[in-house]
Amino acid sequence: MDLVALADFNLVARHGGFSKAAREANRPKATLSRRVAEFEAALGLRLFERGGRDLKLTEEGRALYERSAKLLTDLDETVTAIASGGETPRGHMKISAPLLFCQIAMGEVAARFAAAYPEVQLEVITEDRAVNMVEEGIDLVIRINPSADANLVGRVFLRDYQVVVAPPGLKRPSARKAVPAIVRSTDWKQTSWRLRHGGDGIEKVDIEPILSLSSLVMVRDALRDADAAAALPYSLVHNEVERGNLVLWGELDAPRTELWALYPSRRLLSSRVSAFLAHLKAIFPTGSADELAAFVR
Repeated sequence: MDLVALADFNLVARHGGFSKAAREANRPKATLSRRVAEFEAALGLRLFERGGRDLKLTEEGRALYERSAKLLTDLDETVTAIASGGETPRGHMKISAPLLFCQIAMGEVAARFAAAYPEVQLEVITEDRAVNMVEEGIDLVIRINPSADANLVGRVFLRDYQVVVAPPGLKRPSARKAVPAIVRSTDWKQTSWRLRHGGDGIEKVDIEPILSLSSLVMVRDALRDADAAAALPYSLVHNEVERGNLVLWGELDAPRTELWALYPSRRLLSSRVSAFLAHLKAIFPTGSADELAAFVR
């Protein structure tokens, strides 16, 4: 593989044409065009569609660009780090993280990281959707209970669980009487909760949703002015329970929550990502819900 030719191909693909790439790199357009044509011939592939005014990647060209762009960046940063005498984290790092974690802790976590590693330009995107890390240039994703993905590896750095809480004035319901409940939008049709009571004991609590909200933070805040109960992460309500603003009814009989930090498995871990993973470990050494609760204001 001709790495120089691969770099020229990436330069043209990134800028969407030979003219713009030539201007940005201060190189002759004819040289770039010839180098890419020779690269295509060596591979036996057509990487660009040259018809019309716009230069577009072919399917093979897009696949090569998606897989090679990040590798070339990492290679360049590795050479730079070695030349400077160490693996000091530097450069741009993009992280995708879920809404609730960002609302609770990510601002402070990111600020501490930026202070510790001033040569890293950290960008955090708040989203809960599945992302294509290579195509979208994402270095690290944080996800809650992610499904298995052969292309990603990572580690659990936090664990949490769901509890049912209510204002002190709301009495626990008697048998066969539904309790008013505030729920997430996705749980609007839910009719009951199952609470754990030591050992294998389970208590069923019938509920009647009176308010549906899309954010768990909004659900917690609504409890302050509503005569209703809600099922929420322990970390989100721990402080309110400690202050006596909410009463804990019990733990929800549901799978526990795990927060994972994930990255592509088929490339070496950059010094930036390694530093951020170590940063998470230092902030959440045991990964307990109490450690996350400490960030809740």
